[in-house]
Amino acid sequence: MLGNLVWRERRFLVDEDIVAEGSRPSYSTLLVDGFAARYKFMADGARQITALHVAGDFVDLHAFLLKTMDHGIVAMSPCHVAFLDHSDLKNISETQPHLSRLLWLDTLVDGAVHREWIVAMGRRSKKSHLAHLICELYVRLQVVRRTTGFRFHFPLTQLELADVLGISVVHLNKTLQVLRKEELFTWINQVITILDWTRLQELAQFDPTYLSLNVEAR
Repeated sequence: MLGNLVWRERRFLVDEDIVAEGSRPSYSTLLVDGFAARYKFMADGARQITALHVAGDFVDLHAFLLKTMDHGIVAMSPCHVAFLDHSDLKNISETQPHLSRLLWLDTLVDGAVHREWIVAMGRRSKKSHLAHLICELYVRLQVVRRTTGFRFHFPLTQLELADVLGISVVHLNKTLQVLRKEELFTWINQVITILDWTRLQELAQFDPTYLSLNVEAR
């Protein structure tokens, strides 16, 4: 059903804004392939990445109701996206109640991920925070068949990963060194390989319940 509503597709280059902060898009954007990030800039130019998006994510479904974007969405890798017009989404909300609930579920899961990120930012050690992020990305990418065994493509730079975790690059390097010594994962040439999934989960205290991956009646 949603596939029939795609009115345009486009490819974005690395570091290109998919949706600009302050814009009023008349469409919502589905990420078909690639990595994208939601971000906010501080007055001093510092950037905080507030979400990472992978294939299958609606990166700005909320713009349908909020209208003005209070943040930007940028391509972290080459991205292939599809656009759905807000007038078509409005029609779905009025005539397709089951599909409307599934779109609502998408925004609820998005909010659940944000809650986990807030908990990780505020209460987890940076080692546990990074471990949790790797666990989350692995599970999300596995669902959309973007993993090979315990490996997945991770195109971010160390600076960008530091912006995700809200720490300096120096602090990130120290954290990565500790985790490498514990032989939990490797990160080489934009590929993360999880070496010990059980111990990584334990360190992260990772429980995927918030991702609502079980197929249930909605």
